This record gives sequence, structure tokens and C-alpha cells, in this order.
Amino acid sequence: MARILTGIQSSGEQHLGNLLGALGPAIELSQKPDNESFFFIADLHSLTTLRDGKMRRENTYAAAAAWLAAGFDVEKNAFYRQSDLPEVNELTWYLGCFAPYPMLANAHSFKDKSDKLSNVNAGLFYYPVLMAADILLYDADFVPVGKDQKQHLEITRDLAQALNNAAGEELLKLPEPLIRDEVKTVPGTDGQKMSKSYGNIINIFGPEKRLKKQVMGIVTDSTALEEPKDPDSCNVVTLYKLVATPEEIAEMEANYRKGGYGYGHAKKELLRVLTTRFAEERERYDYWISRPDDMEDILRSGANKARPEATKVLARVRESLGFGS
Repeated sequence: MARILTGIQSSGEQHLGNLLGALGPAIELSQKPDNESFFFIADLHSLTTLRDGKMRRENTYAAAAAWLAAGFDVEKNAFYRQSDLPEVNELTWYLGCFAPYPMLANAHSFKDKSDKLSNVNAGLFYYPVLMAADILLYDADFVPVGKDQKQHLEITRDLAQALNNAAGEELLKLPEPLIRDEVKTVPGTDGQKMSKSYGNIINIFGPEKRLKKQVMGIVTDSTALEEPKDPDSCNVVTLYKLVATPEEIAEMEANYRKGGYGYGHAKKELLRVLTTRFAEERERYDYWISRPDDMEDILRSGANKARPEATKVLARVRESLGFGS
């Protein structure tokens, strides 16, 4: 059985881009009978930028509710909160003592922000080491990553190999990346990649009134209603193609080309498809987000599943490095 490990940002709102590009594919991978998945909410990582404890807790619940709404099987797999397993912090220290400064200085998570060092904290610099500990602590076989995260997995493998070389044995399993070339790039309401940082998201789990406002706010050009339009250059159609059926897509493209069909019509149709296709997920999200105590039970149960693996790996590392009796 292959063990798949995925870290989930505790960034609150899980928008359409998350659902189509991350949640869906990860859950599909977890449903294969030969796979065992360890999915965790990376609340420790959020401390590099978020200082508000109340908001962190709310974001954690929002992330958990989204994954539960999307259908992740918490009975078959482990679903836990990163901070509930402090073993990860201990392994982070051990790995950090084998991490050369240039390796961390060249990591994208630091390098992209190094022009403003006053805004960079030690946690951000150390980010790849904590990420490595997240993976290596559970003997993961495969880690699904986007191309932009490939470097961090390479750092993980380098650090594991450094400890293995020092020990003269395989203390830590070297995980393999699972990089999907066909990963969906979901555009936001302004045409850029959908991202909270750009303020261009469609929150598929939000109230219907807010969802409608976001969809109706999609940026379009000024072509008049009666004029023909190019569906291939319209952001509304691009989003529609990601969620509609082939028949629905063909009909909308035909409407665009013949004219007499406005962008408002297209946005209303997109809203209809979103609320219809994700009706069950939206209902399940509302159910879970109103039951934080139940989510706590699920996350703690997941931590109890993951803890024996973490304890086993950490014991190997401690013994090799000469810590403990």
C-alpha cells in the first residue's frame, strides 16, 4: 500500500480554484484502494504571516469543513491538524541542523520575499525544513505537488539523505513527488489565477448571495448584448468550461457567436451550474461548519491515527543522533 501525504493550508475560504485544482484531485487519489492518505491542516505554517489565534482557529475549521464537504474519507485515512503532533517540531530541529544556509536562502518561499528582509521572519526562512518534517515524519511514499512546490520536495529528499548518510542507514524514507502536468489553472474573477491574495476568488462554499455577487463581478469587455462575441477570449466561458457539461458548453459558445446573448446571461448561467453541481458539497459544508466540536473530534482522531507513525520515525532519528536513553 502506498502512503500519500498532503498538507492543506489553513487559509480559511476554500475557493473554486482550491476545489478543482487541489481538493478534488487529492480526494480522487485517496479513493484508490491501494492508497492510504495522510492529509493534514498546516496551521503551524500559517504563523509566518497570521498572528491572530482566533482567526487561525476559524480558518482551520473552514479548511476542515471544505475537505469533509468534498468527500474525504476520514475513516479510511488520517485527517489531522499539524499542531496536534508536536513531534513535527522536534524533527524540524534535527533536520534544520543538517540544512545548509544556501539551501534555505535559495528556497522560493524565502527568495521571493528576500528583497524586503524586514518583512521576513525566521519561520518563513525555516519554512522548507518544517515542510520536510511534515513529510518525513510519516514515512510518506508520494507527495502530490504542483510544479511550483517541486523545489521544496527536493529539499525534503536532500535533508533525508543527509541524515541517512550520517547514520549509515536508511533512517528516513525518500518520498517521490506526484506532479500532474494537467493540473487545472482556474482563473479568478479578474482573469488572473484565482487566489485570495489577488481578491479575485469565487467562494463556492459561501452564502448564495455572496456567491452571486462574485460571479456577477467577473470582468468582461464592453461588447454590446446584440453583437457576436468570442467565447475563447471570455473569462466567464473559461470558468464555465471547468464546471459545465459538454452539451452546456457547446450551447453557450453558440449563443456567444450568434449574438443577442449578453455577459449577464452567461454569468447567470454560470451561477446556475455552480449552485447545481456543488449543491451537495455546499450543503455538507454548512453542516460541518456549524459543528466545530464534531470537527475537533475528527481531527483528534486523525492525530491519534498518525501519532504511532510519527513516534516510530522520531524514535529512529533520536537513537541515531544519540538523544534519549
